[in-house]
Amino acid sequence: MAMKMDLKGIIEQMETGEQDAALTALQSYNREMNHCFTFSQEDEQYRELLGELVLSFLNRELQPSCQLACLETIRILTRDKDCLDPFLSRSAMSTIARYAGIAVFSTATPAHSQPGEGQVEGEGGEGEEAAEASSEGMEEASPSSENADQEVIAEALKSICNILLHNQTGQVIAADLQLIKGVAERLKQCHDPIWNHEVRFFDLRLTFLLTALRVDVRAQLAQELHGISLLGNHLEATLGLSWADTLETARAGLEDVPPEQLPPLSRQQIELAMEILKILFNITFDTTKRKVDEEEAAGYRHLGAILRHCLMSHADGEERTEEFHSHAVHLLGNLPLPCLDVLLMPKVQQGSIEYMGVNMDAVNMLLEYMEKRLDGGHKLKETLLPSLNLLTESARIHRETRKFLRSKVLPPLRDVKNKPEVGNSLRNKLVRIMTHIDTDVKDCAAEFLFVLCKESVSRFIKYTGYGNAAGLLAARGLLRGGRDSGIYSEDEDSETEEYREAKAHINPITGAVQEEQPDPMEGMTEEQKEIEAMKLVQMFDRLSRTNLIQPMQLGMDGKMREIAPEDLHKLTHNPLFPPEPRQEPVNSDSEDEAQ
Repeated sequence: MAMKMDLKGIIEQMETGEQDAALTALQSYNREMNHCFTFSQEDEQYRELLGELVLSFLNRELQPSCQLACLETIRILTRDKDCLDPFLSRSAMSTIARYAGIAVFSTATPAHSQPGEGQVEGEGGEGEEAAEASSEGMEEASPSSENADQEVIAEALKSICNILLHNQTGQVIAADLQLIKGVAERLKQCHDPIWNHEVRFFDLRLTFLLTALRVDVRAQLAQELHGISLLGNHLEATLGLSWADTLETARAGLEDVPPEQLPPLSRQQIELAMEILKILFNITFDTTKRKVDEEEAAGYRHLGAILRHCLMSHADGEERTEEFHSHAVHLLGNLPLPCLDVLLMPKVQQGSIEYMGVNMDAVNMLLEYMEKRLDGGHKLKETLLPSLNLLTESARIHRETRKFLRSKVLPPLRDVKNKPEVGNSLRNKLVRIMTHIDTDVKDCAAEFLFVLCKESVSRFIKYTGYGNAAGLLAARGLLRGGRDSGIYSEDEDSETEEYREAKAHINPITGAVQEEQPDPMEGMTEEQKEIEAMKLVQMFDRLSRTNLIQPMQLGMDGKMREIAPEDLHKLTHNPLFPPEPRQEPVNSDSEDEAQ
């Protein structure tokens, strides 16, 4: 509910131009409206007028308490997306940015041109020398020194965030004013204890909004401002990391403490880290779609090592930990696939999960995370697919990862009496969602299991049943059996005794042992069997002609194709008309079965 306030009286006090009167009026307004997020339409014109008056005050010399009151008022006013007009100009946004300490505008550069060397680039200088050199061409100084009122900076940042969140024109102006350069300059000071948590957080929140809403700013931060290195360093500083080896992290001061015994990260650390992870996700979104050079790959491996540390860390509370891990998993999915080897690089230590001499702690953590999302069953496309895709691609490219995952997900088959989708094992759960209503979910689950089977059709059918596997096999033209084009090592057969004994009785369609059923054609002559077969063909023909079904047949290329109406008509009138010969799927298990 909108809160009532005497806006006319406040405006009258502002119009006197006296700081003390304005300060008293604004502080009263701010206290009353601090928790108000809905506004009445009848007061719109008064709120817009108040916004204009506050901005005019900010362009004067003000005492710090008055600056803070003005910016608090702007923060409240910018919550109303219908009353943003006073703030949607270059001059208004520049004023707020100046108080936020991120203004980057030069007297020598036209408003819409690219910034020149005289502007704060955030790249070329070091320390005070760079600041002095860049300030020579500045119209106005930004409050970014030790003496800056950080409450003022935080309020200004919140106001800009509100404007960007609600209005596209504000987004365009923010990009045009190069605010990303100003905020990137302060992000470089991640090791400087001068900045409080609130300023750090809203610097990151503003950066997130700019990169989420503006593709050009996203590219600028990633390339021109070296955003991956910049934010990687910020994440490293936030988590308090030290480097035990080139690509092996530890918590500074706790290098000898095993990961599972590390204390939880603080609430402030988690808040900052999650904002950084979201920004990094935005600027690496297209990484997997392009080739990266050696230098870029080294940067991504460095980032991957930090993300591994994120996976092995926890917050104070399970829900917060899950959210933190979720952001780390999403970002790991953006890294170039060859760079994911950093997940396996830490040395095996006491308490580590070892497989083939490799530390599998991170991979095991990803597997447990994925199973939790699977058990949750809620919004699987958003919650499950990032971790499932990540595990699939890791297994495809790293032999040790695939073998470890297969030992956990597809151990040697012993339960042959139940269908693959029945039960509570991870294999059962994944097979169940292979028939999920969402195509992306079922395809991703099938792809994961197919990769664990080294893309062998016979082995895939063995673990999932032909009925469950048919969708993926049809899409790949593998319904006739064989193996896809993946490159995998050869191992020895390792069939279990239970599977070997039951193999002859397993129905390949269901993937489970099936009791022998009576033959429905027992006692029928060959002529009677042919009559029944023709009845079935004629029923198919009638359903096809009324477009209720589309009869299909398996082509020589292993893919399904439509049966032409004339072919179906020939079948109904000529029982000797031979349909295309159907080759049964290869169901041999002579291929390698080792984990």
